[in-house]
Amino acid sequence: MLSRTAEDLYWMARNMERAENTARMLEVSFRMSMLPSSMDREAEFQPILAIAPGDGTFQDHYDKLSFENAVRYVALDPENNGSIYSLIRNARENARARRASISSEAWETLNATWLQMQSFDFDEVRRWGFRDFFDWVKERSHLFRGVVFGTMLHDDGFRFLRLGTFIERADNTARILDVKYHVLLPDTEQVGGYVDYYQWAALLRSVGAYRAYRRIYHDSIYPWRVAELLILREDMPRSLHHCYSIVLATLDELAKEKPLECRRLAGQTHAQLRYGQIQAVFREGLHEYLTRFIEDNHALGMQIQEDFLMTPLAIAEAV
Repeated sequence: MLSRTAEDLYWMARNMERAENTARMLEVSFRMSMLPSSMDREAEFQPILAIAPGDGTFQDHYDKLSFENAVRYVALDPENNGSIYSLIRNARENARARRASISSEAWETLNATWLQMQSFDFDEVRRWGFRDFFDWVKERSHLFRGVVFGTMLHDDGFRFLRLGTFIERADNTARILDVKYHVLLPDTEQVGGYVDYYQWAALLRSVGAYRAYRRIYHDSIYPWRVAELLILREDMPRSLHHCYSIVLATLDELAKEKPLECRRLAGQTHAQLRYGQIQAVFREGLHEYLTRFIEDNHALGMQIQEDFLMTPLAIAEAV
C-alpha cells in the first residue's frame, strides 16, 4: 500500500475516534455540571481544555470559561483544529482523497455526517439538547466503524483504519481518566478515598463503562476499581489493555516478519498492561502512570509515522 494512502486512512480513523471521544468528554462535564458541587464552576470545566486543547487559543476568543463557551470552542469552532467540527471535516477530507480505497458505504456515511455537521450552530445545538448532540456524534462514529468493518476488505487499508482508531482511543481514555481523576479527587483528600458516587458514575458513562463496572464489581464505585477497569481489563472495549491488544495484533499483520521499532514499542507497552497490577499502578501514582502511558503512546504514534507513513518523524513531531 502507498504510504500516502495508508496515512489518509490512518488519520481518517483517528479524526473520527477523536471526535467521538471529545463528545464523550463534553458529555461527562455536562453531567457533572448538573450535580451539586462545592467546586468553582470555572475550575470544573478546565479539564475540557486540558483533554482537548485544540489550537490553544480559547483565551484569545472567550473571556470566561463556562460550559457554553467550551461547547462553542471544543465542539463547533471551525477555526479550532481540535474541535468536533474540524475533526469531522478532516475525516471527510481524508475519505474524499481515498474514495477508491474505501467502500462506497463508508464514504457516504462520512459525507452525510459532515453535511449534517455543517448545519449545527450553538443555538441549534442548545435547542436540540446538548446530550442529544453528543449522542449524535457518538452514533455517527459508531456507524462509521460498523460500516467500515462490515463493507471493506480486511486488507492493509482496513488495518491502518483499525490502527488509527485504537491508538487514538487509548490516548483519550488515558487523558479522560487522568484529568477527571484529579478533578474528582482534590488535593485535600487521600488518593483512593471515597468520592461522590454520581460523579464517578458520570465518568464511567463518558467512556461507556457504567454497566460493565456494575456487572463486574457489583459494588459502589471506587477510584481504584474504575482505574483497573479502564487500564487493565482486556475485555473492556475502551480500556488501555484492550486497545493495545488490537494495536499489537494489527502491527503484527502489517509488519509481518520485519523487525520494526513500532512493533517493539507496542509489545513493550502491551506486556506492561497484560501483566500489570492495579496495586503497582497506585504505588507509582495514577497520574504518573497515565502520564508515562500517554508519552509512550505518543512515541508509538510517531514511530508508526516513521515506519509506515508519508510524514517524516521530525516533521510529525513539529506538528
